[in-house]
Amino acid sequence: MRTLWRAIVRTIFWSFERGSWPYDLAVILIILFVLVTPTRWFHDQPQLSAVFASKVQLESEDPARQTHTYRLDATALPAEKRAARATPELERETHDILARTVAELKDQTFQVIHIEPVSAQDGSILYYDVTVHPSPLM
Repeated sequence: MRTLWRAIVRTIFWSFERGSWPYDLAVILIILFVLVTPTRWFHDQPQLSAVFASKVQLESEDPARQTHTYRLDATALPAEKRAARATPELERETHDILARTVAELKDQTFQVIHIEPVSAQDGSILYYDVTVHPSPLM
């Protein structure tokens, strides 16, 4: 019983000499655990939707044109990506944020049709009104 207890304590405190068979066995067990463990056991994905959820709001829907307009807070974008006019880079960034945060857009393809930056009196961007249209799956 004492030998078993000593082995448990040595394992917990990792007191085996490097290159010894218990050390090698422990390393092999750790590697097997990492490689064989199903990924569904761990849900350590960053929860970006929780961070940006308050920064994205549905503003309007147009059933005739099948478009939705979302208001995206400018602080959801890095400062260097904010632009006073629509650019391809701004379009990509807003598309990515909407795809991660808006539940209706997560599992479908959509196209950003129009981006309207709204500025404060001092010229800084407050938010963007982003109009999107769902695209048919190809």
